[in-house]
Amino acid sequence: MSTPVLIRLQPQDNVAIVGNDGGLSAGTVLPGGLVLREAVPQAHKLALVDIPAGAAVTRYGVTIGMATQDLPAGSWVHEQRLAMPAARELRDLPMATQAEPLAPPLVGQTFQGYRNADGSVGTRNLLAITTTVQCVAGVLAHAVRRIEQELLPLYPNVDGVVGLEHTYGCGVAIDAPGAEIPVRTLRHISQNPNFGGEVLVLSLGCEKLQPARLLPPGSFPLVDGRRAEDGPETVCLQDAAHVGFASMIDDVLVRARPMLARLNARRRETVPASALVVGVQCGGSDAFSGVTANPAVGACADLLVRAGATVMFSENTEVRDAVEQLTARAATPAVAEAIVRELAWYDAYLERGHVDRSANTTPGNKAGGLSNIVEKAMGSIVKSGSAAIAHVLPPGEKLARDQRGLVFAATPASDFICGTLQLAAGMNLHVFTTGRGTPYGLAACPVVKVATRSELARRWHDLMDVDAGRIARGEQTVEEAGWALFQQLLAVASGQRTWAEQHRLHNALVLFNPAPVT
Repeated sequence: MSTPVLIRLQPQDNVAIVGNDGGLSAGTVLPGGLVLREAVPQAHKLALVDIPAGAAVTRYGVTIGMATQDLPAGSWVHEQRLAMPAARELRDLPMATQAEPLAPPLVGQTFQGYRNADGSVGTRNLLAITTTVQCVAGVLAHAVRRIEQELLPLYPNVDGVVGLEHTYGCGVAIDAPGAEIPVRTLRHISQNPNFGGEVLVLSLGCEKLQPARLLPPGSFPLVDGRRAEDGPETVCLQDAAHVGFASMIDDVLVRARPMLARLNARRRETVPASALVVGVQCGGSDAFSGVTANPAVGACADLLVRAGATVMFSENTEVRDAVEQLTARAATPAVAEAIVRELAWYDAYLERGHVDRSANTTPGNKAGGLSNIVEKAMGSIVKSGSAAIAHVLPPGEKLARDQRGLVFAATPASDFICGTLQLAAGMNLHVFTTGRGTPYGLAACPVVKVATRSELARRWHDLMDVDAGRIARGEQTVEEAGWALFQQLLAVASGQRTWAEQHRLHNALVLFNPAPVT
């Protein structure tokens, strides 16, 4: 039998998690002589001392719940034995009280990227076909296949064509409060740096989200003598010139050719690491997320910020219980107030749906040892590292050129919605941590997948890019893992393909639409 491995994060914690693959059986003698009263699965908590009913259960140095029954030392501590504490009220918070400067700037770090006319830099060289309405999705899919089969071989320097399909555009209250979020999300995704300003619009014709509303004139640098009032290149399926399906597809291919030619003429060049806009996210989380993968990402985030790059962390419900940490780390009181404003808006949004933050935690999270959203939040927030929070971005908004450093992008925690909104913000590289495992990917942006456990990294050897489980095994420190991830991100930004890219795995764009559907 292997030596029992317990992971206790803070000296005041009265629980620890089991690190052994397969967990530990009842009767196991733990370091110090404590005997397990019952079997405890890997990543789940056990009581280190007697915890009476009603007493606080502490992990990460904070109360993650109250015991609903007596929990003698050696007991399994899981969600059915914990009552979740009430959410911290969004008042009397520490406001910009703990923002500390990082270590000296990290100079001389570069990658090979694509410079864009607007000053941004792409990590990929992609043609985008954006859409105004779901109705055109079938035509879009057919056109993308034709471009991939017939045109892309002629333009070897183009990394691919991405169809920006979504479920929005008509049958919605497009002028209602909240409707601005999906509209600006689609607009800003179309302007993502990985598309290099080459975006073709596919429209039906009768939809509420008209091309001029999606991408007003001036949305992109002008090419080939087009005037600002012309707007982006657009194919309208209801145009009288289209006689039959074939003419629609032919029109798309004809308009795509000069765009592909311009993209094909681009070359990677050396650019500073400060051009990176990195989104960090977790999904399929387990109790190791806050021990291995997320701390490693946090260490990497600090390196990126020191190098002048932009790092976005998100997931409203997965930071809500750490709000004191966020407002304290705000660079200014105004940033702290913006954090409170966004989280308060989301609290109200959940309340309208008659749910609270506890609806976030999934069966998989609980099976992976996360008892509730409080515990999950404490492990999630460490992805943000230790830098001061410099900016706050509402959902669907795009980062301004001067908004660098650590950014809280206020998004729902749903993997696909969060990723969609981070793309809209201008993300050109994505880091995604997982403990339970997910094949998540994005067509518009490379996704580096970080496994929290070595067992998952071995089993999903051709889906996980990084094994952070080495930290739990004592083979690597958090700082070493953060530096290794930083170097890997520079390589991926320079063209090294992730597993998700090699398998062409990507999730659909899922818009956050809090407005009514008609």
